[in-house]
Amino acid sequence: MNRILYFILHPFLSFSLWSDEHREDEGIDVFYALFLCVAAGIWLVVQRERRSKNSPIPFHFSSPKEADPNWTSIKINRPTLESHLEDENIQPMMLPDRRYITCFDPSNGLHLATVLADNEAEIAAKIQRASAAQEKWMYTDWIQRRRVIRSLQKWIVENQDLCARVACRDTGKTLIDAALGEILVTCCKMEWLIDHGEEALRPEPRKSNFIQFYKKAEVHYDPLGVVAAIVSWNYPLHNAWSPILASIFAGNGVVLKCSENVIWSTSWFVNIIKNSLEACGHDPELVQLVCCWPEQAAALTKSPYIKHITFIGSETVGRQIARDATEHLTPVTLELGGKDPAIILPNTNLDQWISTWMRGIFQNAGQNCIGIEKLIVHVDQYDDLYDMLKERIEKLRCGSVTLPSDQGYLSPVDVGAMISDNRFDALEALIKQAEEDGAKIVNGERYRHVYHDQGTYFLPTLIGLTQNSAAIAQQELFAPIALVMGYETIEEAVELANGTRYGLGASVFGPDQKQCLEVAEALDCGMVAVNDFAVFYVSQDLPFGGTKASGYGRFGGPEGLRSLTNPKVIVYDWWPALIQTSIPKVLDYPIRSLGTSFEFTSGLIRFFYADTWRARIQGLITLIQAQRK
Repeated sequence: MNRILYFILHPFLSFSLWSDEHREDEGIDVFYALFLCVAAGIWLVVQRERRSKNSPIPFHFSSPKEADPNWTSIKINRPTLESHLEDENIQPMMLPDRRYITCFDPSNGLHLATVLADNEAEIAAKIQRASAAQEKWMYTDWIQRRRVIRSLQKWIVENQDLCARVACRDTGKTLIDAALGEILVTCCKMEWLIDHGEEALRPEPRKSNFIQFYKKAEVHYDPLGVVAAIVSWNYPLHNAWSPILASIFAGNGVVLKCSENVIWSTSWFVNIIKNSLEACGHDPELVQLVCCWPEQAAALTKSPYIKHITFIGSETVGRQIARDATEHLTPVTLELGGKDPAIILPNTNLDQWISTWMRGIFQNAGQNCIGIEKLIVHVDQYDDLYDMLKERIEKLRCGSVTLPSDQGYLSPVDVGAMISDNRFDALEALIKQAEEDGAKIVNGERYRHVYHDQGTYFLPTLIGLTQNSAAIAQQELFAPIALVMGYETIEEAVELANGTRYGLGASVFGPDQKQCLEVAEALDCGMVAVNDFAVFYVSQDLPFGGTKASGYGRFGGPEGLRSLTNPKVIVYDWWPALIQTSIPKVLDYPIRSLGTSFEFTSGLIRFFYADTWRARIQGLITLIQAQRK
């Protein structure tokens, strides 16, 4: 053992270990023990220095009192975004010629705030503030950017309950919906940026070719400047943080326009990011939040200072944003929702997957862009699936998690409120039409809650369809509604799945994974989960987006992160002292002989690209002869 230790601690004298002069009782020299202590000390200093640059930084934040379940406020009668115009009790000191937005809890109608909407001048000023901050931020290194995100990740993990309650208060969702759709996926996003974001944006070497064997090529992903994200209301935390974090990690400033429906919660969530930036020593003005009515949004979408727009929302608005962006040729990523099908192959174990389908349909009260909108099942299992869903759906409880019960605790709630009742008439009309066409219906109407009479609830609904041409089978419902359709052949199932204008996500379930993969390849969409639901979004290394009326472009993964950059190509010499590009005299201006010059280039092309070596050699001879003329 002593000899082994001696070899480790004293490699230069180890060859004398077995010499006659070496004494077994020498032991370990004190010098080498001291050397070990010094090495360990250096290692500890290095680790401490590394932690000092990478460890998360705590920051100050305030908890909104409205997130407390015991908080009370004025209950608005039939609340809308402009209820302040009718109720003086919720009116602030209103400025002339300015518009405001009423914020309220859709699960019970409690007033949250009445906020001033931005006008065009204020939006332009916010873009300029983000631009000024970005001029310095773009020179930060990966360590600094990761530290901001790592600080936010630590904060959100430690404050999950508060974040969930804030999201629930502004959207009416349940705590479980918030935990899964807001917090979990946001943590996945931050984890990917911390672990793999630098890899996606580092200068990337590209392959050269024979004609340029002496050249080296790289793609550099430079920041664009200030980018915009215009996002929907269904996940106020995640829809705000995801584009903001991706944008600033790519070196950009960002202006976020949230939906008018969730300005209260989004303001708080965005301020958390600004607090983290400031605590890490950066300008919080890098991130800006715009709160405006649609009529003022063009100040953002048509701005010459916005270099990219990410939009998550409806097809109608997405088309308008795409038109606005053409004014300055601003690139746009559009995620416009879908009609995601779940194909259930023959002999699938329904008991095994029924819970997955229920979560896929009713997560966030169906207000989920990649939620399951229709189940396509073989006719032999149609009745069994319908009955299983009916039994479960009839037991689902609607309600609010932001108000305690009479006993002082939160009652169990399966399905929260919808963001508003604006679409209730249209949903009920579609369901009535389907019923007239022969569909079987369970529930299918709005629900007036016993305790939350101002809440906007729609009963969890089951519809057994008989034809894919029905309007309800073609339109995105974005509601707690399950559609069940039958098929006889796999080809028919694929046709039913592909038979809409949308192409965002899909699922395929079955006992034979090979068959599932074959069906997945036949689906016309952007993402498919096999024997699972929406897992392609939990993995943030994957691009997220769709095709057809579901939009174009991708966010998420390397593709999404790089879309927020300018891919700049740099080509340079491997051995500049030995070989560089020069213009042969036969091609130099002014051209001396058109025939000779063309003969030279023809030989050059033949030498590099002919399909046989004989032809290539002939091309080499031709270009040499042309060069000598």
